[in-house]
Amino acid sequence: MVRYLRAVNVKDGELALDDVMSMNFTPQEQRIFSLRPGDVLVTEGSGSLASVGASAVWHGEIDGTVCFQNTLLRLRPRVDVDGRFLGWWARSAFGSGDFASIASGANIYHLSAERVRSLPIELPPMDEQQRIADFLEEETSRISRMESLREVQREILEERAAAVITEMLIPGSLSKPKGEWPWRWLPALPSDQSLGRLGYICRLQTGLTVDGNRELSGDVVTRPYLRVANVQATHLALDSITEITVPRYIAARSTLRHGDVLMTEGGDLDKLGRGTVWRDELPGCLHQNHVFALRPDRDKLDADYLALLTRSVHGRCYFESTGVKTTNLASTNSSKILGFPIPLPPVERQRQLVREINQSLELINQASSAIDKQVALLAERRQALITAAVTGQLDVTTARGAGV
Repeated sequence: MVRYLRAVNVKDGELALDDVMSMNFTPQEQRIFSLRPGDVLVTEGSGSLASVGASAVWHGEIDGTVCFQNTLLRLRPRVDVDGRFLGWWARSAFGSGDFASIASGANIYHLSAERVRSLPIELPPMDEQQRIADFLEEETSRISRMESLREVQREILEERAAAVITEMLIPGSLSKPKGEWPWRWLPALPSDQSLGRLGYICRLQTGLTVDGNRELSGDVVTRPYLRVANVQATHLALDSITEITVPRYIAARSTLRHGDVLMTEGGDLDKLGRGTVWRDELPGCLHQNHVFALRPDRDKLDADYLALLTRSVHGRCYFESTGVKTTNLASTNSSKILGFPIPLPPVERQRQLVREINQSLELINQASSAIDKQVALLAERRQALITAAVTGQLDVTTARGAGV
C-alpha cells in the first residue's frame, strides 16, 4: 500500500497531511507519480472556480508518497528553478486569478496541464529566486503569526458569546460542576417553561443528493443549490453558489423556506449542530442532503431562539457528546438532532429573549467584525507581497532592510 495525495490535501500554500489515503500502485505507477522535494502541487479542480489552482510545495514530508494525478497537477522545477520560488509563483497565479482564467467547465471547473504550461512566468537568476523565497517565507510567517493571534481573540469572543447566550436562556446552568452535562442538570425551570425534545415541535427536511445519472427529461427546474460550505456556524456564505437541475417533484421536497434553521451533518466537532436561520436570501433555493433544514412549529418555537440554543453551552455539550468523531471531523444525524432537549417558554417569551440576547451580543459582534476585517487585510497584504515579489515589482533586498 502506497500513500498518495489528493486535491483535499492541498490548501493555499499548505499541505493537510492528517488525512492521507493509501492504495496499491505498481512500481511503474510509483515512478510516474513519484514526488520529489521542491515539486509544486496544484489542484486540478473538481468544484467551484474558487477551488481551482490552490497550491503547495512538497518538501518530502512523508517518504514514498505519490501524487494521484487525476486531482492534482505536479509542477517539477528545472535545475535552474528553485522549487520554493515556483511555489510562490503558483500562489501568486492563484491569488491573481491566473489559474481561474484558464480553467474550463461550466458548473465544475478543471485545469489542464497544457494550459498551465502556457502561463507566462518571469524567471530571475537562481540567487534572486532564493532571495525572493527567503523574503516571502519570513514576511508571510510574520503575517501568519498575526492571524493566529486574531484567531485566539476570535475564540475568546465566541466563548464569551456562548456564556452570554447560556446565562440568559438557562440561568444558573454555568454554575454547575465541571463535567456534568447541562441537559442532565438543568436548573429548575420557571413555571411557564417545559423541557421538550426538538422532534416534537420541529420538522426536519433532508436535502437532495447530486446524481449525474438522474433522468432530466420532462418537467425539470434549475435552482440555486446550498451546500455544506455555504452554511457557517453563525452565518451563511453565499458568495459562491452553484445551480442544479432536477425534476420538479424532487425540487418541491428540497426547497428551503423562510425561517428554516439550517444545520450541517458533518464538520469540525466544535461547529457541529450550530444553527443558522434561512431568511429566503435566494428564493426557491434547494439544499444538499448533508444540510438539514429544521422547520419549527411557529406557534411553539421561534427559529432564532432555536439557533441561539445551539450556540449555548447546553447546545455545544449536547452535539459534541452525541456526535460521531473521526480523525479530524465529526458528524451527527437526524435522530440526534430531533432528540435535542430544549427549554420551551411561551413563544412570545422566546422572541423577547432573542431581542435581549442580540442587544447583549452587539459589542461582541462589533469586535468580531473588526477582527474579520483585520484578517481580510492581512490576507490582502500577503497576496500583494507575494505578487509584487514574484513579478519583480518589489526589490526584496531593499524591502527587507526597510522592514516591509
